Amino acid sequence: MNQTYIAKAVIIINAPAAKVWEALIKPEMIKQYLFGTEVTTDWEIGSPITYRGIWQGKAYEDKGVVVEVVPGEKLVSTFWSALSGLLDVPENYKTVGYELYPEHGLKRLTISQNNNSTQEEADHSSQNWRMVLDGIKKVVEG
Repeated sequence: MNQTYIAKAVIIINAPAAKVWEALIKPEMIKQYLFGTEVTTDWEIGSPITYRGIWQGKAYEDKGVVVEVVPGEKLVSTFWSALSGLLDVPENYKTVGYELYPEHGLKRLTISQNNNSTQEEADHSSQNWRMVLDGIKKVVEG
């Protein structure tokens, strides 16, 4: 069995859960914090999800499938990036989960990503997710 490393990032947000949830599922809000990415999906379990944009001058189209949706609490999807250089096969997909919890009148948002092949890859992904969380916080609190 291959070892898999988990990337994780957490932030506390001072906003209603409904507003944080909107930031996770509304394409116009996602675009504000996910590096200009255009997300297309209907957020139904089993539905495709695509991410389109330009990263460092290169156009990309990444994809995945919606795995779990618990409105206001949890959102999970698979994810494969064309920019990864890996083949588009199931073993190269990552699972990304967003979980929203109440915490002392605030909201704690956690993002986790599995299927990282090394600790270094997981650490790099954690740093990227931290930037995403900072962007979400700015969008919903600002």
